[in-house]
This record gives sequence, structure tokens and C-alpha cells, in this order.
Amino acid sequence: MNSLIARRGFFDDFFNDASPAFYVKPLHGDGLPTQIRVDVKETPDAYTLQAEVPGVSKDDIQVHVDGKLVTLRAEIKQQDSQSEGGKLLRSERYYGAVSRSFQLPVDVENSAAKAKYENGVLQLTLPKKTAASAQRLTIE
Repeated sequence: MNSLIARRGFFDDFFNDASPAFYVKPLHGDGLPTQIRVDVKETPDAYTLQAEVPGVSKDDIQVHVDGKLVTLRAEIKQQDSQSEGGKLLRSERYYGAVSRSFQLPVDVENSAAKAKYENGVLQLTLPKKTAASAQRLTIE
């Protein structure tokens, strides 16, 4: 016997049966990215990060590095329009933003970090900050 119980709201059947056309999905907005997919690789000197951000202009991507914390943010702007004989028949706009933050094990050297965006893939090279070497102090 199945121990899972299906939970449905009181009005689910009413809204699904009575007015299914009222809840129509947009024609174009389904392909918008809802998450930034990231691959992070570590070498002895740096972290290499590849993030998939398809269909976004490089001007709409922001990367912030603060110590160990890396934050990626992308604004998505898509605009569709069709016109026929000077009369606009359909116009749809999609705006949104996705972001992703994660923490690396070691601080990043901000001055040497590099970012490159090509074919929908953002590639970051984040050099590790070298720890200051231990120093013995002389006692006066």
C-alpha cells in the first residue's frame, strides 16, 4: 500500500476544470534560465570557474568577489514584438534576474582575477591569495 497521500486544495479541481484557458503559460518565457550552472576547478595557484549564462549580454552580467565569497548576477531582458501593417498585434516582455553565490576555501586575489564571456559561457580565473609567511619577532 502506498503510504504517500496526495494533497490537493479544495479549489484545485474547480480551477483546472472550470477555466483552464485562464492559466495559459506565456508563449516565449519558458526558456529563461532560472539558475546559473557552475563548474569550479581548483589548481594549486587558482580556481577556474565556468558558468552557463546563455542569451544574456555581457553588460548584464555582474561578478563580485569579496574574500572567499563569489557572487554572480545576470539580468535577463527579452523583448518580442510582431507588427503587421503598422498595427501591433502582439508584444511580450520578459525581465528578471538570477544570481548565485558560493564560498571558496581560500581568499581570492582580487587584483589578478580575470573574467571572459564568450558563447554564453562566463569563465573566471580567480588566483588564490598567498598567505603571508610566518615571521619570527624579536623581543626587545
